Amino acid sequence: MWGMTDAPASPPVPDSPRPSARLDGSDPPWPLRPWIMAAICAAAGLIFHLLVDHDYPYALEPWRSALATAVAVATLVFVLGVELRRWHWALGFALGWGAILGLIAWQTAAYNLQGNAVEWPFWSGVLAVLVATPLFQTRRDVAPDWRFWTLWTMPYDRLHSHAWTDAVIGAAGVAFVGITFLLTVLIGQMFKLIGINLIFDLLNDEWFGWMLAGAAFGGAVGLLRERDKLVSTLQRLVMIVLAVLAPVLAVALVLFLLSLAGTGLQKLWDSGFSTAAVMMAVAAFAVLLANAVIGNGSDDRATSPALRWAAPVLAVAVLPLAAIAFYSMHLRVIQYGWTPGRIWGVIAAMIALAYGLAGLWAVVRGRRDFDDWLRPLQQKLAIALMLLALFLALPIVDFGAISTRDQLARLKSGAVSAEQFDWAAMAFDFGPAGRAALTELARSPDGARADAAKAALAAKNRWDLAGPRGALPLPPLAERLRVIPDGRSLSPEALDRIAQSHMCSRTRACAAVWIDDRRIAVLGQNEPGEAMRLDFVTQNAAGQWVIGDPALAAGDQKRAVDLSKARIAIETVEQRRITVDGVPQSPGFD
Repeated sequence: MWGMTDAPASPPVPDSPRPSARLDGSDPPWPLRPWIMAAICAAAGLIFHLLVDHDYPYALEPWRSALATAVAVATLVFVLGVELRRWHWALGFALGWGAILGLIAWQTAAYNLQGNAVEWPFWSGVLAVLVATPLFQTRRDVAPDWRFWTLWTMPYDRLHSHAWTDAVIGAAGVAFVGITFLLTVLIGQMFKLIGINLIFDLLNDEWFGWMLAGAAFGGAVGLLRERDKLVSTLQRLVMIVLAVLAPVLAVALVLFLLSLAGTGLQKLWDSGFSTAAVMMAVAAFAVLLANAVIGNGSDDRATSPALRWAAPVLAVAVLPLAAIAFYSMHLRVIQYGWTPGRIWGVIAAMIALAYGLAGLWAVVRGRRDFDDWLRPLQQKLAIALMLLALFLALPIVDFGAISTRDQLARLKSGAVSAEQFDWAAMAFDFGPAGRAALTELARSPDGARADAAKAALAAKNRWDLAGPRGALPLPPLAERLRVIPDGRSLSPEALDRIAQSHMCSRTRACAAVWIDDRRIAVLGQNEPGEAMRLDFVTQNAAGQWVIGDPALAAGDQKRAVDLSKARIAIETVEQRRITVDGVPQSPGFD
C-alpha cells in the first residue's frame, strides 16, 4: 500500500560548482547550518538556565521543570534530526517530543514531595525519544508521505546507520563542549594575567556556561552533519573497534556460563553486587558488540572468522544473562516485595529476554547467516521498545500504587515488622498512594505503626527518617527548640527553614541563636553527650531564609597595600562567637 524502499523520497540536488560533503545526494549543502544550530542551542541554553535557576534549598516548581525539559528535549531532537528537506517534519517531531517529555517531567516532579523530575518515568521517556529519532530520520528519507504506518518495512541498513551516526555525532558534540570549556578557561586565565577578568567572570555566571555549552554542541553537530561522509567513516571506525572486542566478550561469556554450571547461582547472590544490574549491563554490551559485527547489512558484516563466530555466540548468550537477571529480580521481589524500582527492573529484564529469544531464534534459523534473520527482528523490537517506553513513561500505570498495596499487605500479614518497614519509601517513593496509606496507618490501633506513620508524614525529606531512631516520632519542634536570647521570637518563615535544616529536623535538641536581624546560628544534637552540629540560617536579598552565611563564605576583602610604607601595629580584636557551657562552638564572626 504505502510501501517504502531504500530510494530517496526527494530527488538528488542539482550539481553544484563545488563537491558536496553530504552522504545522501538528496541532502543539499547547508553552509549556514553550524551557525544556525549554534544560535538555536545557545538561546535554548539561556532559556533553560532561566527556568532552572532558583534557590536550591527550595524545590523547583513542577511547571518550570516541565518547561525546561521541553526546551532541552525539543532543541536536542531538532538539532540532531533536521535537514533542509522536510525540515518542517523535524520541527513538528521535535516539538511533539518536547511537549511529551515536558508533561512527563511535570507529572514526575509533582508525584513525590522532592519535586525531582529526573526519575524512572523520565528516563523511560528519554529512551523512547532516543529510539524514535532514527526511526523518524529513516521515515523522512524514504517515505512518500508523512503517514507513519508499517514502520517495520523501512530499510534496515538506513535505520541502523542513522542510529549509529546519531550516537557518534552526539558523543562528538559532548566532547567538543568539554574542549570548548577548557579552551575558554585557558583564554580567561591568559587575560586574567594582565588584569582583564571579563572572560573569567563570565565563566562564573551560570547563564554564560549554559549558552556556551549550547553553542558549542549545536555548532559541532551542525558542522558534522554537513560532513556526514566523514562521520560515516568515523562511524565505521567505531564499529570496527567495537567489533574487535566481540571475541573477547564472547569467550568471557562462554567461560562464565560454563563456570556457573559448576558453582551454581548462590555465589552471585553472595557477591554483594546487584546481580540483575550486572547481567543486564553485560547483555546490553553483547547486543551492542554483535551489532557492530553484523553491520548495516549483508555486505557490511565482518569477514574475519573470529568475528563471524563471536557474533552468534553473543546473540545467544543474551538469553541466559537475561534469565539470570529476571530470576534475581524475582527473588528480590519475593524477599522484599514490590517497589517502583523493582517493577522497572523486572520490565528491563523482560525486554532483555525478548532480545535474547530473538537472538536465539535467529541463530537457530540462519546459523552463520543469522544476521539476515536478526535484523528485521531487531527493527520490530526497536519499534515495540519505543512504544512500551512511551507507555510506561506516561501517567497511565501507577507503580507507586502497586507497590503501596504490596508493601501494606506484607506489613499487615506480619512478613515485615514496623521496625523493618521502609517508611521512607512509603512517604517519598510511592507517590500519593503511599502518602494516603501513611495517613490511614497513622490512625492504626497499633501504637508502633501509628507513631512511625506520623513521623514519616511529618518528615520533610527521606533522610529525616534515617539514623538510629529511624521513623520514631520526635516531640514537636517547639518543645525541642530553644531561642536565644530568651523572649525573642522567630518568624514563621525562619522557623520553617530551621525545621527543615539538618541541625534540627531529626535532632533531640536544637537551639537558634540570633546574631542580628538577618542571621541566626542553629545548633543541633542527636543525643545528650554527642557532638553538636552548627550552621547558619540567613535572610537573603529576596527576603527568603536559606541555609548558610554568605558573609562568612566570602571572607574578608583585602585592599592593596604597600608593605614598605604601611603602618604596622598590634591591636586587640573583640569578636563574637557562640559558646556552650563556655566551650566555643563557632568561629568568630563580625
